[in-house]
Amino acid sequence: MPELRKDPVTEGWVIIATERSKRPSDFKTKPEDIKGSFCPFCNGNEEKTPPEIVAFREPGSKQDQPGWWVRVVPNKFPALRPEALKNMHRNGIYESMDGSGVHEVIIENPTHEASIEELSERQISEIIWAWLNRYQDLKNDKSLRYIQIFKNFGSIAGASLEHVHSQLIGTPMIPTVVRDEIEGAKRYHARTGHCVFCDMIRQETENRERVTSETEMFIAVEPYASRFPFETWILPKQHEPDFGNITEAGVRDLARSLRNALGQLGKALEKPPYNMVLHTSPINDGAAEDYHWHVEILPRLTVVAGFEWGTGFYINPTKPEDAAHYLREAMPPYHIH
Repeated sequence: MPELRKDPVTEGWVIIATERSKRPSDFKTKPEDIKGSFCPFCNGNEEKTPPEIVAFREPGSKQDQPGWWVRVVPNKFPALRPEALKNMHRNGIYESMDGSGVHEVIIENPTHEASIEELSERQISEIIWAWLNRYQDLKNDKSLRYIQIFKNFGSIAGASLEHVHSQLIGTPMIPTVVRDEIEGAKRYHARTGHCVFCDMIRQETENRERVTSETEMFIAVEPYASRFPFETWILPKQHEPDFGNITEAGVRDLARSLRNALGQLGKALEKPPYNMVLHTSPINDGAAEDYHWHVEILPRLTVVAGFEWGTGFYINPTKPEDAAHYLREAMPPYHIH
């Protein structure tokens, strides 16, 4: 029997199509080849990218030269540009503005690796430090209101280069998806006096059927109202609206959680294409104290079709409880009490 589930944050509905239930082996994806003959992100090809904004590199090594282990550069084909004017335009009922913003690429390793989970926890920690470095710096730009850190893996998910990398886009407005989560968290807090994400963590910790792994500071779960098969969220156990407040210990623990969650997906689903997004509080807009930052990993295993586009209801053919079981079975979780 199909089941309708309500997202406790946004209050949107998802259809869990149990009669179409699918196991990991049912999600066959064709091997992808997006290597090409030349990779501008590899060590030694620094002159093929725009000049680096920041890099973690060996002492004595020079800017835009080998010797780095994480490197951040402007996107060569940016969605938004910092030099664009910040003018608003009106034409009757329509409004537009110049494409002002920031678009950067975080090159996550000097050698040509495709999967972040194949890197060491120390290297993944360095990647998170690079995210944090750029996040903290861009918070000082008063023209920005949101900083989206994200990762596309596989051409189906939008990656044009195989070399392991993530991206950052700073926008002059709060994205609709994040605003809906923030407003949902506010409504829940006004109704209950609690953080909806903290209550979610509390309930998942108690029943454990959707928990895929757990570390000292983070928990990874298949959300109750998962929109996509094997959708995975990583949440800090302590309430915190702003990713920018993560501690040194938190960086190390998040690296461990990311490596484990992506490793489980890779083992269970043979490295599926996915999008990974970090949702955090807006900047220069006052603290969204009811919000709770988190990472969402969204495998691209099904096609969003007419019903979804027409209604906003997602159809998920894999129960999140089953997905959690398959992931734990594929690769033992880092830690579960």
